[in-house]
This record gives sequence, C-alpha cells and structure tokens, in this order.
Amino acid sequence: MSVSFKSATRSVAGIATVAVLFAFTTFSLFANGSKEQPSSSSNQTMQAASASSGKTYDLGALLPLTGDLQVYGNASLKGVKLAVDQINSEGGVLGGKLAVSVGDTQTKPQAGTSAAQRLVSVDNTFGIVGAMSSGVTIPVAQSVTDSADVPLISPASTSPKITGLADNDFLFRTVPSDAYQGVALGEVVSENHITNVGTMYINNDYGEGLAKAFKAAFEKRGGTVSAQVAYDPGNASYRGELAKASAKGATALALIGYPENGITILKEAIEGGYFKKFIFTDGMKSPKIISAVGAQYLNGSIGTTPEAMAGSNAAKLFKDAYDKKYGELPPQPYIDTAYDGAFVLAMALEKAGKDNGTAVRDQLRAVANGPGTDIYPGEWAKAKKLIDAGKAVHYIGASGPVNFDKNGDVSGSFGYWKIANGKIETVRVFQP
Repeated sequence: MSVSFKSATRSVAGIATVAVLFAFTTFSLFANGSKEQPSSSSNQTMQAASASSGKTYDLGALLPLTGDLQVYGNASLKGVKLAVDQINSEGGVLGGKLAVSVGDTQTKPQAGTSAAQRLVSVDNTFGIVGAMSSGVTIPVAQSVTDSADVPLISPASTSPKITGLADNDFLFRTVPSDAYQGVALGEVVSENHITNVGTMYINNDYGEGLAKAFKAAFEKRGGTVSAQVAYDPGNASYRGELAKASAKGATALALIGYPENGITILKEAIEGGYFKKFIFTDGMKSPKIISAVGAQYLNGSIGTTPEAMAGSNAAKLFKDAYDKKYGELPPQPYIDTAYDGAFVLAMALEKAGKDNGTAVRDQLRAVANGPGTDIYPGEWAKAKKLIDAGKAVHYIGASGPVNFDKNGDVSGSFGYWKIANGKIETVRVFQP
C-alpha cells in the first residue's frame, strides 16, 4: 500500500470521482512545495481511504526537496513514506488511515516557516517530521509549531542550541546533538594521527555548533585547530576562506557543510593546492560528492555521522524493508531517523486516542522511552494491539534507541566512516 497525499483543503468523505480526488491531491503537493507527483498507487490509496468510513490523519513531512540539502530531503521522504505504508497496511491509526502532507523547506528559514504554516493551518497535521537544517528547524519551532501546539520531530537538526530552546516541549529530535558528534569527530581525527586542522563551516546554527564542539574535543586530545572559518552558502568561490583555513600550517580541512556548496569548496581546495586531506561530518556523507569531485581526490577522507550500533536487529529490519520497497539503502544519514520520527508520531497518535497535537506530544515519551513491550520497525500491528489494550510499549528505532529526555533530545551512537575505492564505508560504530 502506498502513501496518500492530502489536499490543501481537507478532503470530504464521500467525494465521488477520481478526477476531483486527483485534482485536490495535485494541488496539495504544489501548495506545500513538493516536486513529487502522486503515483497511481497513491491515488488508489486516497480513493480507498475516502471510500472507507475511517478518517484520514495528516502527518506532515517538512523536508528540503530543493536547495542545499535536497539530496537528503528526498531520501528522507522515502523513510517517512515507508513507515506510513507499513502502518496503513497493518490496520492504520484510530480506525482510519495516515496520509502525508509535504512541505519543501528549500533549506531556507523563510521558505521553511511558510511551508510549516501551511502544514498546520491548511492540512491540519497532528505532527510533523522535520525540518532538517537546524537553521530552519529553530525558527519553525519558535514561530509555527509551538504556537500551533503541533509536535515537531527533526530527523537531522543537530545544533546544540536546540537543547535549551524555549519550545513548550513541542520540539523533539531523533538524531543526537552535535555536542556528542563533536566529541566523536575529535576521537576519530586523533586516532588518524592528524594534529593540525583548519575548519570551514557553513554559517548557520548547525555549522557553528559543530565546529565549536569539535574544536573543544580535538584540542582536549592534544590536537590543534589552527583556523575556524565560516562560509556563506551560494557563493561562486571560496578561495578566500580556504586561504584563511590553510594559513597556519593545517594539514587537513574539516569541512562542516552540505553537498551543494561543499563540492565547490572541495574542488577549489584541490585545484588551488590548499588541502589534500579532508575530514567530514554527517552533512557531507553523500555519494554525490564523490561523483562530483572524483574518487582519486577523496579516497582516504574520513568522517562521522549518527548511526545505529552494528548488529542492531531494529536497523536490520528497517534496511530489509527499505531494500524491498525502494532498492538498496544508500549510505547516507537521516533516512532511518525520518522513519523513526514518523513511526513514533503514529504510535503516540494511537495512544492519545484523538487527533490533537498536545495529546500526541504528551504520549511521545510514553511510547518511545519505555518500559514496555519492545516494538521494532515494521511491527505496527503488534504495537496497535498492545496500545489499544492499554499495554505499555517501548519503540526501538531503526536509528537506535529513541528515548526522549526532558529536552526532547536523544543520545546515540556514531559511525566512523571513510571513503575508500570511491565508496563510503563504515569503519566502526561507537559511543563517544
């Protein structure tokens, strides 16, 4: 069963014709900024949901389908859709079906807040998976979802600023803070015997927070960060920033950014002879950079990213389901964390018993933190049966434990990855 996409005006049960349904569905996609067209199977799902007596519940997906993080947004949407398809194929929620309303953040704060506003005021979403960039998630939480009483679960926003954000407990995330990733990166760089690093970071909350955390952790281990240089996205050239980053004898460049601008920086770093050795974080873990820059220049590069512990049964169940539906799971982050955000929001909706954002928020920790019967990815029928019987459940996520603390944060493990023979390989997964 495929994911159905809701119209910008809530659909009325009993609409008779496929033409009207298709027109409403198409309007929703473009009103919310999505570039995706509904598939014929999506239309069939919409028809089935409308024809049934059950209600359709809208889950928001606020993701970058364009812009700097497009490569991650489109992949993460598949994670959301996989969760929703599994849920709808195993009984749905509260006697009805889940639908996905999509908003394109364009990786820009203003576009993100506008798309979020449509999701809560037009599509009446009970919860939202998103956004990805911390620089988008923070203003969305403060200006939209907090005041609308709609829970927002980010699968990718890692800025430490989010931990203490005043959001009335409506902002959660399924990815750990960069306060932890900075420590993990410091450990990996040290064990590779790199002693002097120049850092370039994208000038937003994500880049600044992770750059600071890495510097503190690396220098605590005896390393030197000889320069930290912020860069603005969208520039035609970054040679000036590269000159500053390499000026004090740095032998490696730690690039904390996104593929769109990161590719330009890497090409200029190589062409200008500024750096030959590169260090990356989660925002640059994409096969796209290898194909764009060239494996011969990037082989040997290292990095870190949030990643489930090796051998995790939950991670295997998720991977097998993803491979079956979409083909091989790509070696990039956030697909599993987006899946977890969708699945846990649906569990909280089922436990809340009503389509109300505050009620859903109040059940998130109950279904995610335990104690209770373990629920793994894809086990919706089991979860629904237990929840409806008043039993306690504990969701074990595809990305690892999804235990929300008082700030809505999760702890987690990190993957040490490298580029070898033109491919991204995980060296080990560890807790810093």
